Amino acid sequence: MKKSLFPVLLVFTIFPTLFLPNSFAQDSTQFNLPEYATARFGKGRVSEMQYSPDGKHFAVASSIGIWIYETASYKEITLLTGHTEAVSCIAFSPDSHTLASGSSDKTVRLWDLKTGKHKRTLTGHLHGVYSVAFSQDGDIVVGGSNGEPDGGQIFGAHIIMWDTNTGERKHILTAQGHVNSLAFSPDGKSFASAENYPGFAIRIWDADTGKQLHTLTGHTGSIKKVAFVSDGRTLASVSNDETVRLWDVPTGTQKQTRIDYKSIGSSYAFSSDGNTFAGGNINATINLWDMATVKHKRTLMDTGFVTSIAFSHDTQTLASVSYGNTIHVWNLATGRLKQSISGYTYSVNSVAFSPDGHTLASGVDGTPSYLWNVSSDIPKKTNIGHTTSVDNVAFSPDGKIIARVEGRMAIRLWNTETGILKHSLTGHIDKVFCIAFSSKDNILASGSYATGYIWDAVSGELKSLLKGHIGKVNSIAFSPDGKLIACGGEVEYMEEDHSIGYKGIRLWDTKTWELKHIIPGKMGIVNSVTFSPDGKTLASGESWADYAIRLWDVGTGEQKLILKGHTGDVYNVAFSPQGTILASGSVDNTIRLWDVTTGKHMQTFKGHTGDVNSVTFNTDGSMLVSGSGDGTILLWNIESQ
Repeated sequence: MKKSLFPVLLVFTIFPTLFLPNSFAQDSTQFNLPEYATARFGKGRVSEMQYSPDGKHFAVASSIGIWIYETASYKEITLLTGHTEAVSCIAFSPDSHTLASGSSDKTVRLWDLKTGKHKRTLTGHLHGVYSVAFSQDGDIVVGGSNGEPDGGQIFGAHIIMWDTNTGERKHILTAQGHVNSLAFSPDGKSFASAENYPGFAIRIWDADTGKQLHTLTGHTGSIKKVAFVSDGRTLASVSNDETVRLWDVPTGTQKQTRIDYKSIGSSYAFSSDGNTFAGGNINATINLWDMATVKHKRTLMDTGFVTSIAFSHDTQTLASVSYGNTIHVWNLATGRLKQSISGYTYSVNSVAFSPDGHTLASGVDGTPSYLWNVSSDIPKKTNIGHTTSVDNVAFSPDGKIIARVEGRMAIRLWNTETGILKHSLTGHIDKVFCIAFSSKDNILASGSYATGYIWDAVSGELKSLLKGHIGKVNSIAFSPDGKLIACGGEVEYMEEDHSIGYKGIRLWDTKTWELKHIIPGKMGIVNSVTFSPDGKTLASGESWADYAIRLWDVGTGEQKLILKGHTGDVYNVAFSPQGTILASGSVDNTIRLWDVTTGKHMQTFKGHTGDVNSVTFNTDGSMLVSGSGDGTILLWNIESQ
């Protein structure tokens, strides 16, 4: 057996870091990989960015962890991982030695930035944590959580104050709505919280006792950010009611000055002293205001929908995220772009290997969908086409064509060697949910609402329609010999006892394109179907019905095995090339490997922090690739299993 079926991908370069002397920075595809994983493509989806108070480092909270950069060159130093779900908020301690991170996994974690190590996990929240802040002396960290809506009220939203030295909870404060933002006053004696739904209130709290001092009302929409202005007596707040307001903290009253703006609503930031406000726009502009004079200062032109903004502590630099995938760093004195950081991604919807196993294709939301050359020591990526959102990808049997579902209803066929568009397949009247190539005759199948479409990939002509499904055709697959096509989809209805009334899998004869068989038996919504390499077994992954995976005898339509273990919907299933292993990806963020003969669970791969949307094996079965809603692709070593 070979020792390694995927290159180790280690490329070391020395960078100045805040970590241990003589430490090395790896290629970012290798940072803090989960067990059994050999590489990671993509950095996840950006939720928040922060500069350290000393100005030396820049942190990016993403769906997979926290990326740390040194600001001299904006090179990655490390990726801090440990949260089991997306990181939603971050804050540096005043001395820049500690980072706090809040996550939808309901915890706050503290990280030692001298070593890059996890210090402690702070618990107590009942729901996801979406705001964190340090006290001025760094001894207290506060975290604000979301809540559960019920009858117009919010339950379980809290603000918790912890001692950073011991990890003990000092106070648990009940919030009346989702806590979007927290900020300590310059003297550290109080802090402010901003709430969203149902009351749109700002509350001022005593930092020592946890008692509420004031409730500030007047905003009519969700309050996104609060910050104390440098005088310590004034609080600034921004809301999606299209106003920035100033408040007198000692009296708890609104001052007469405010900024009214239109069409911002996408991202907001105050400078560390609260004297400057920046608002990002859906039309790719960033506007800055002086809070002392309430006057507009500057407009920066970004390249897309601005989703996040952060000021450096000296207010000389601004970082912005353009539509979630590229970070731009701006010199605020000149208004010029200083640096761009790429690699951040939205949900990975689909992954597929080329027939020779050298190229991996990805379908990604909102960002370029790359072709990755995984046969070289350093994976190279290229982009084919002009689209920035791809739902599904599939290679032709000879690898010369890649089909992509671009947008809702467009299927485009691209030449993989030249990057030239061959065909745009038109005819769908609804969203396309799946595509698959036959191993014979250059035939492409696609699934939409209630109908399968059969295309000639050479001419781009529509050959036939497969009608009869109720609801979405979620998955479509050809048998290895090309004689059958399986369609899996939605159910017609659910009985009161939650049994399924409609059979979700249909088999079609590819010679006549006539319905050959409906697989009997109660099952959930079928999200994925795939044939075994010998064509004798069909696997299906489901929603509902205990999140089951079922193995069916293709000849008889009888159920052979049912595989259970996932705790959420099964989105995708794939056979190994040898037909001995079945891989499954689920909403529970895991990939499971199953013995096809016995149905026994073999291994669970953990490492994604979002739904696993797609799994596929390489051509010799040594590697499994998974694409996730967390915005990353993970490559897993199967040989060690």
